Amino acid sequence: MNNREAGDTLRPAVQRIVRPVPVDDPALRLLLFHHAGGSHIAYRDWVRHFPADWEICLFEAPGRGRLHRQPLLPTVDGLVRWTLQPGSGVRPLLDRPFAVFGHSLGAMAAYEFTRLLAAEGLPEPRWLGISAARPPHAGPAAVTRRSHLPPSGLKAALLKMGGTSQAVLDEPELWSLFEPVLRNDFRAAEEWAPDTGLPRLTVPVSVYGGLSDPAVGTELLDGWAEWTEPWLGSTLFPGEHFYFLPDPRPLVDRIVAAVREVTG
Repeated sequence: MNNREAGDTLRPAVQRIVRPVPVDDPALRLLLFHHAGGSHIAYRDWVRHFPADWEICLFEAPGRGRLHRQPLLPTVDGLVRWTLQPGSGVRPLLDRPFAVFGHSLGAMAAYEFTRLLAAEGLPEPRWLGISAARPPHAGPAAVTRRSHLPPSGLKAALLKMGGTSQAVLDEPELWSLFEPVLRNDFRAAEEWAPDTGLPRLTVPVSVYGGLSDPAVGTELLDGWAEWTEPWLGSTLFPGEHFYFLPDPRPLVDRIVAAVREVTG
């Protein structure tokens, strides 16, 4: 069995983390949280663009992929606590420098994951990357609500956002599998209400987004500066909510540069 196959056939204890290309002695691990309605597959094509001595670890939320038999989790907090449960296989991965990145709902999870690590006295990431997500202090007016839409409206919203295959929307059987996952995840993002009484993070934070994202504009992205002392700034790319889909390499290059800036 080669390294790629070994990464795809994980032991039950660590199946919520997928390591497409395991690295024996990685210089750094990068943990990636996927977006609403997504799975670890969202990042599989990214792996080959990162440095060869980085081990890329892709979180898989329950209710999809290899975890499709497990119940969906209705809140961001619940997802993060489930991810970090003892025996989940995540804690042993924190034995060396690591960084965390998430997109959209995944960015909310990445932030809460970083908070929970500190609260439990576990190692903290060297860097946190936030993509296309509102900051913790943003009020209800900043929330784009989609979970309640009828199927036709939900499909229209997905088309506007991009990132969803037309085949999923057009094929009834696929849609019947995808719709409950999507509604669950959208509701979790809509109801995310982190504790705004916490101090700033001491982890360097970089923020990314699309210039034409209708849901998360520049002001919201820049609002993350209030939540960390080592603020590394925001970077906007051409495109909408899934701005990286045409080619992830510009974003990957930015991530690598930011991590190297803070790790030396």
